[in-house]
Amino acid sequence: MESSRARRRRRPPLVHLAVAVIAVVGGTAAGAVYVQARAHSPGAVDGAVSSSATPSVGAVGGEASVEPVARPKVDRDALLAEAMGSVSVAEGAEVSVAVLDLESGESASYGDGAFDTASVVKVDVLAALLLRAQDDGRSLTAAEKAYATAMIENSDNAATSALWETIGRAEGLAAANERFGLTDTEGGDGMLWGLTQTTAADQITLLRQVFGEDSELSEDSRAYLRGLMERIAVGQRWGVSAAADGSGWALKNGWLPRSATGLWDINSVGRVTVDGRDCLVAVLSDGHATKDGGIALVEAAARAAVSVLGTDAGASVEGRT
Repeated sequence: MESSRARRRRRPPLVHLAVAVIAVVGGTAAGAVYVQARAHSPGAVDGAVSSSATPSVGAVGGEASVEPVARPKVDRDALLAEAMGSVSVAEGAEVSVAVLDLESGESASYGDGAFDTASVVKVDVLAALLLRAQDDGRSLTAAEKAYATAMIENSDNAATSALWETIGRAEGLAAANERFGLTDTEGGDGMLWGLTQTTAADQITLLRQVFGEDSELSEDSRAYLRGLMERIAVGQRWGVSAAADGSGWALKNGWLPRSATGLWDINSVGRVTVDGRDCLVAVLSDGHATKDGGIALVEAAARAAVSVLGTDAGASVEGRT
């Protein structure tokens, strides 16, 4: 069943970065460095990197002096747009990606459209169930734990339907998401939980509830959900995990062939460890002719996303994706 919700997407312009060094006074370099973004599309705004201070050069006792220059602020959305320019996207396919470094708070996003969740909604379903159990002052029942394990580790649909009913379907999901801070996620009609609509930014907000410290979920609830996401079935260990160092990941994937078009929704969300940093990554996409093609795009987008975190002002991301 096709979702009735119309979606509009905007692709950010591709950005190229150029570095210029300016101001040499009395033989002393002022050392100011700036980066200018030039977009291929009309109306683009210059300034991939901006600084709140400019150098001031003055003569003091016959010597040139330089005022301190504030460290430039990197526009990581622009860097991610540039990195995504190197990612091959098949005609008709759409993709949105968001990333957050948990320690530094650095983040970037590309695209802002709404997508079908497919099975990535299962993280949200379990989070809502755990929140409800907390409110009731109880632990999950043996049956709920069995359903939760099957739903997350094996992406079992029957188990998801059982827990979807337990949380109160879309209405229950919406109540939990309001507390979690999600603003652009809408549960699927009836039992069509896989047609829940969401954005990459909302998925990062949800992941922060699971992997961050400031959460509506207790530490025990977060640890339980994280543990399941670290034990995904072998055949499902693709997606954002492609951006991780070795086994440093916890994820949930979603894949759904649409009956009306035969095209695939392919999504992946989770936490990856890169160069010792824990990063949250969400990639949503649709319109793929094949499942494998969608997986390749999601993995390339995840690698592009983590490549722009920690990048210095003016540094090129070419070759990092």
